[in-house]
Amino acid sequence: MTKTLLEKSKEHLWLPFTQMKDYEKDPLIIESGNGVKLKDIDGKEYYDGFSSVWLNVHGHRKKELDDAIKKQLNKIAHSTLLGMTNVPATELAEKLIEITPEQLTRVFYSDSGAEAIEIALKMAYQYWKNEGYQKKRKFISMNNGYHGDTIGAVSVGSVELFHQVYGPLMFDSFKAPIPNVYRSNSENPDQCRDECLNILEQLLIENHQDIAGLTIEAMVQGAAGMIVMPDGFLSGVRELCTKYDVLMIVDEVATGFGRTGKMFACEHEGIQPDLMTVGKGITGGYLPISATFTTEDIYNAFYDDYEKLKTLFHGHSYTGNQLGCAVAIENLRLFESEKIIDRVNEKAEEVKTLLYDLELLPHVGEIRQLGLICGIELVKNKKTKEPFPFNSRVGYHVSLKMRELGMITRPMGDVIVFMPPFASSSDELTEMVKIMKNAIVEVTQGAATIDA
Repeated sequence: MTKTLLEKSKEHLWLPFTQMKDYEKDPLIIESGNGVKLKDIDGKEYYDGFSSVWLNVHGHRKKELDDAIKKQLNKIAHSTLLGMTNVPATELAEKLIEITPEQLTRVFYSDSGAEAIEIALKMAYQYWKNEGYQKKRKFISMNNGYHGDTIGAVSVGSVELFHQVYGPLMFDSFKAPIPNVYRSNSENPDQCRDECLNILEQLLIENHQDIAGLTIEAMVQGAAGMIVMPDGFLSGVRELCTKYDVLMIVDEVATGFGRTGKMFACEHEGIQPDLMTVGKGITGGYLPISATFTTEDIYNAFYDDYEKLKTLFHGHSYTGNQLGCAVAIENLRLFESEKIIDRVNEKAEEVKTLLYDLELLPHVGEIRQLGLICGIELVKNKKTKEPFPFNSRVGYHVSLKMRELGMITRPMGDVIVFMPPFASSSDELTEMVKIMKNAIVEVTQGAATIDA
C-alpha cells in the first residue's frame, strides 16, 4: 500500500518549533503558492498572514524573482566563497552597502539570521582580542530578546519559553531590561524608556571593561510578542554603547527590508550600528541568504599577515550562493521600481484602520504595530491585563481556527502575529483581518467560559 504524503510527514519529519503530537492532530502540507495565498495538497487556499514566517515580500511566484533564479541557473548554481568570490555575491554586496547605514562598509554572507548573529558575536569578540583587549569577551542582551536558535544566538537571547531547556549549553551574558509599556507599572512610555536606560547604564558603568558587545533587535522585539520600543530607546542604547566603548550589534533579520516602513528599522532613530545582521526579506522570501555588516574599523582589525592569526575563522558551504544573491539583487531592484517602502507605509495605515475593530473585542489587550509588523495580545481580563492560563493555549487555538477559515499565521504565545506580504491588496487585507477577528471572537469566548 502506497503511503499518503500526510502519513509520510508524520512518520519521517521533525518540524521546527513544533510539538509533533500537535502536528499529528492537525497536519498541513503546502503544495503551491501564488500571490498572497498558499494552497495545500487538498486544494484548499489560505492567506499567508505571516509572510511564511515574516519573510515574503512580493508574494509567491513573483515573475521577476522566478526569472532571476532561472537566468542564474543557466550560468551556475553555486561555487564557494572560501578564498574567492562570484559575480552576484560581489554585485549584491555593492548594492547592499549603498542602502545600509553609512558607517557599515563590509558584508559577510551566511545562510540564516542565527548564523548572521553568530558571526557578529565572533567578530565583536575577536575585534577586541585583535586590538589587545583580552578582557572584553562578555555580551549584553535584552530581556525577552530573540536572535535565533544556534547556541551563541540562544546565549544572547532571553525568551525563557524557548530557551529554558538549553541553559547548560549556553555561555553567560548580561541581561538588560527593555521597555514593555503595556506590561509596565507606569504605562508612561517616556518613564518606562528612561528606567530601562538607567539600568543599562548602571550595568555598563560596573562592567563595560568586560563587555565586547550588546545585541538588540531593531525597534521591535519579534518573538517576545511584537513589543514596539518607545521613541528614543534604540538611540539611547546607541549613545550608551558609544559612551562606554561597547559594540552595538543590531538585529534587523525580521525588521529589515521595509517591514517597518523604513528599509531598515534603525533608520527610525537614525542610529549607526557597529554590526548589523539581516536575512528573511533580503531575497524577497525566496532563498536562504543572510548577511552580517560591519564597519571599516572592525574589518581593519582583522586585516594583517596570516601568521598574526587575526583572520576571522568562519564560513559556511553555501555562503554567498549565486542563486540567492541573484534573486536578492532583483528583489532590491523591485524595491526601487515598485516603490515598495511607500507601499508598506500606505498599507500600514490601512491595516491600522482595519485593526480598530479588534481593539474593541473584550479579550484583545493591546494591538502593537510598526509598519506591517502587527501583534495582537489576547488576555483573559482586558481591565486587569490578566493573561489566559498557559495550558489554555488560546493563541494556538486561534491560529487553528484562522487556518480553518482560510488564513495561516503562527502566534507567539497568546500574541497573534499579523505580518502580511507587502503585495497584499486592500481587499485581501480586509479579508485577512476579518478572518482574524472571527477566529479571536469564537475561541476567546469559549476559553473565557471554560476558565470561568
